Amino acid sequence: MDAWNAAYVRVEDYLRAHRIHNRLHQSRLIQEILERAARRHEVNPALDPTTLAADETAAAMDEWFSALLEEKNLPHDRIAVAGRLALLLSDGPRKWPYAFLDRRAIPPDFASAMRESSIQAGPDLAVSSMVPREIDLGPISEAAGETLERIEKWPIVRTLLLWAVFVATLTGIFRATR
Repeated sequence: MDAWNAAYVRVEDYLRAHRIHNRLHQSRLIQEILERAARRHEVNPALDPTTLAADETAAAMDEWFSALLEEKNLPHDRIAVAGRLALLLSDGPRKWPYAFLDRRAIPPDFASAMRESSIQAGPDLAVSSMVPREIDLGPISEAAGETLERIEKWPIVRTLLLWAVFVATLTGIFRATR
């Protein structure tokens, strides 16, 4: 019995994580999920009820999202992400609190809001051709590059210029501290 209570709590927490806060609706969904898990547990009693309940919750959500979004052939990961994202973007748990995982009567406005919020992949990738071009950095960078090339040719001028910059920096620091 403790294992089934733990399964109940786990499913309840999972539904709350999906913003299903209505206690009556939560209880009905938990009962359906635990009944499905109990049927599987009868076939294989060695399986943990909490694991079975988690699997059944994921399966129920995948089935519901697939039917609602009209996406039949998506793998579990894709339908789970697309469905949860559409549910949150449509603000389904707040606007339609009794519609979540309800197979009997899905409000048409909820179904259309879910489909509109569903993320669709863009166009397929196509092969294109890009030719490399030289980067034009403008006249200032050309002048700076030419100046640096000239300074590299004359090491004495380069050294004197470096010392001048060093002395000017030290002078600026000492004058600023006075």
